[in-house]
Amino acid sequence: VQLQASGGGLVQAGGSLRLSCTGSGSSFSFTVMGWYRQAPGKQRELVATIVSGTNTNYADSVRGRFTISRDNAKNTVYLQMNSLKPEDTAVYYCNGFFSPVSYWGQGTQVTVSS
Repeated sequence: VQLQASGGGLVQAGGSLRLSCTGSGSSFSFTVMGWYRQAPGKQRELVATIVSGTNTNYADSVRGRFTISRDNAKNTVYLQMNSLKPEDTAVYYCNGFFSPVSYWGQGTQVTVSS
């Protein structure tokens, strides 16, 4: 099973980016999909998760600016990031969970310039 993330890049503060992550090689749909991020010198932290359907959860730091969604038919999770801030700069990792295994994508760099 592989998760392939894309959509990162360099953007000015206040701008937007959309991340995508698609799972392949599995015969199942992930129960939970999500995004995490890790900034230099910091621990990896949760950004947002979505359970099959519309049950979502966001970190306080991104709530109201980021929107997570998923296409179950494509085994794909998206993260729409608006009003980006320099502190959003990090490597963003997608995650897919199907008990009892948690799968991770390779990470995509998001850099927000001030």
